[in-house]
Amino acid sequence: MSQSLTITLTGTTDLPPGKIATIVTSLEMRERPQERADPPGTEGFSLDTIDRGDVERYLRIYRLLGERWMWFSRLTQPRAELLDIFADPAVALYAARFDGRDVGLLELDFRVGGQGELAFFGLDEPVLGKGAGRWLMNRALALAWAQPISRFWVHTCTIDHPGALDFYQRSGFKVFKRGIEIDDDPRLHGHMPPGSVPHHPVIA
Repeated sequence: MSQSLTITLTGTTDLPPGKIATIVTSLEMRERPQERADPPGTEGFSLDTIDRGDVERYLRIYRLLGERWMWFSRLTQPRAELLDIFADPAVALYAARFDGRDVGLLELDFRVGGQGELAFFGLDEPVLGKGAGRWLMNRALALAWAQPISRFWVHTCTIDHPGALDFYQRSGFKVFKRGIEIDDDPRLHGHMPPGSVPHHPVIA
């Protein structure tokens, strides 16, 4: 006879100094949403494939976008592991470009059969408000659903851009899971500048 165990989680749990915590929300879509037109004025944006061996270009864009929002998983990953991921043909890497420079990142992961993950999606602050987010999401959805998948998913967290969760839902994703992620603060180990992510102060 099986016995079920109910765990009640309530109240506040203190973290040790040097740790960070965030609430992670995962979202998914099970079919391609209705196609939406690109916003006016986005004709100057383009999508450029990042060479699989050009880790430095990828990380430059990653830092440009992520130092405001505590993106650090790619910064703490061993370089050999990162190269292995990028070499996999089931992983697609793109840079969004505008006015002659890299202003965004799109990473799609199809390594799990039948599904795709919107692994990284972001744009530089100066191009926000120009319709760039919708433009880039239109490309992400078209590329993802061109693959033989039945599920496309993404996750965001409370340290990320405050509009991210609403944007994903407006794009057709639906929330299916929430969790808490705890990790070492990357600013204390040289992976990110000490003054980055000021809305989430360092507790050393």
